[in-house]
Amino acid sequence: MKKNPFYKVLIPVDRSEHSMRAVHFAGLLLSNCESLFEVTLFHVITSKYLIDFLKSVHLKEKDLKDYEFLKKCKEKHIKESIEPLLNEYENTLKNAGFKETIKQKAEEGDPGSKIIEFAKEENFPTIIMARRGMSELKCILLGSVSTKVAYALKNQNIYIVGQKITEENNCPIPYILIPVDGSEYSMQALEHAVCLAGFVKGIKKITILRVINVSLYLEKIRHGIDPEEEAKEILIKGKNSFLKAGIPEESIETKIRVGVPAEEIIMDIEENKYNLIIMGRKGRSALKDLVVGGVSSAVLNRCIEPTVAIINL
Repeated sequence: MKKNPFYKVLIPVDRSEHSMRAVHFAGLLLSNCESLFEVTLFHVITSKYLIDFLKSVHLKEKDLKDYEFLKKCKEKHIKESIEPLLNEYENTLKNAGFKETIKQKAEEGDPGSKIIEFAKEENFPTIIMARRGMSELKCILLGSVSTKVAYALKNQNIYIVGQKITEENNCPIPYILIPVDGSEYSMQALEHAVCLAGFVKGIKKITILRVINVSLYLEKIRHGIDPEEEAKEILIKGKNSFLKAGIPEESIETKIRVGVPAEEIIMDIEENKYNLIIMGRKGRSALKDLVVGGVSSAVLNRCIEPTVAIINL
C-alpha cells in the first residue's frame, strides 16, 4: 500500500475567516483519515505588529536599535496575540474530530516565502490552506499566498480549501472529480486520488473525466487516432487503478466531454456537486499559466466553491 499523503500535514493560518474554514475542513477530512501522524498549524508573523507597537508608544532613537527591546516586543506579541490564535485553531481541529498530534509554529517574515521554506525544510507531503477567491490576474498582481505556494512547491500536494464545505457523515469530500488527459501530471493526480480513497472514509463517488480537445480532434483523426477510443482507454486505465486498490466499482464513474478542456471541466463542476477537484499541474510559472491558459490554474481561480487539490510533480 502506498504511503498515506496525510501522515504529516501543514496548515498555514492567519486571522481570516478563510483560515478558520480551512482548519475546519482539515479537521473533518483528517478525522476520517487512517494512519495519521501529525498536523502543524503554522502562522507567519508580519511586521505589522511592530509598526502598530511603535505607533502606540513614545520611543527614543536608541530604543529602535536595541535588539533585546525589540525581541521582547515580539515575545509579548506572540504570547498575547499569536498563541491564543493558534490555540483557537487547535480547538477547531479537535472539535471537528481530529485526535492526533497537533503542533504549533510561528515565524516572522513574508507569508508566502516562509510557508514555502518551512514546507520544504520539514518535508510536508501535504499542505491544506485557505483561498480568498481573487481572480487569476489579481492573484498574480497582488501576490496571493496560496497561488505563490502552489506554484513554488514541487512533489507536494496543495489543498486550496473552497468557500463551500459540505459535511456528509463528517466527510467534507464525498464527491470527487479527477480530470485526466493521459499525461504524467494528470495520472499523478489520479494516483493521489487512489491513495485518498484508500485512507479517507466517507467518499461516495469518484468521477474520472476525460475532455477531448476539440482543437486537436481532426489532427488526431488525420494521424489515424480515434479520439473517443483514446479517451476510453485513458478512462479504463484510470478506473482500473482504483479497482486494483480495492475501491468498489460502484463508487467509480467515468465520463467523456468534447470541447475546450478548461471550459468543459469548469462546466462539469458547475453542473455537479463535487466537493473536491484533484488536478496535476505542469511546472509553469503563474504568469505563463495565465498567458498560455493552464487548465488547473483556470479551475482554481474560477471554481471557488469546491476545494481544489493541486498535485505537483
